[in-house]
Amino acid sequence: MLHLKLETDPRWVNIVESNIEEILTDHAWCEQKAATNAITIITLNSEYPDLVTELLELAKEELEHFEMVHEIIKKRGFKLGRERKDSYVNELYKFMNKGGSRLNSMVDRLLFSAMIEARSCERFKLLSKEIKDPELSKFYHDLMISEAGHYTTFITFARKYGKDIDVDKRWKELVEFEGEMIKSYGKHETIHG
Repeated sequence: MLHLKLETDPRWVNIVESNIEEILTDHAWCEQKAATNAITIITLNSEYPDLVTELLELAKEELEHFEMVHEIIKKRGFKLGRERKDSYVNELYKFMNKGGSRLNSMVDRLLFSAMIEARSCERFKLLSKEIKDPELSKFYHDLMISEAGHYTTFITFARKYGKDIDVDKRWKELVEFEGEMIKSYGKHETIHG
């Protein structure tokens, strides 16, 4: 369903398990950034009422996820660390068209968002299957389902409003770009690292 070119090496879970506090902090900030991204898309494209409505719900859900991760952090006696730089997202951002029409920019932002959700979903699926911590296994299984829904939301809006744009071609280009890019990731205890 996600059509990713390259799956994460399962050994990444071993890296994650070596520093649970770090993965949880990184994950919390990923959820916050996802909520902020949805709000940014709304801000830039407020003339689409259905998009605004759906992304408001998505932003609320991402903030709920942020809260859920924070609760796990506190319960385990950890502290939410400082916000982390997300090299994966920053590198993926370079693929987006910076010029062109507002519509082209919106479609690219929606596809960029879909890709991040797809990779997060793939990583959560791997964590749910491979992590030895039963609480985190269930938690990541539940979030995997949610991320798949977010991926679908972004792709659906890109196709709906990008009727005059070859959205499928652009998505394939992004999948290719991300497939090459992701080869250098999966080596750190971060959601996308």
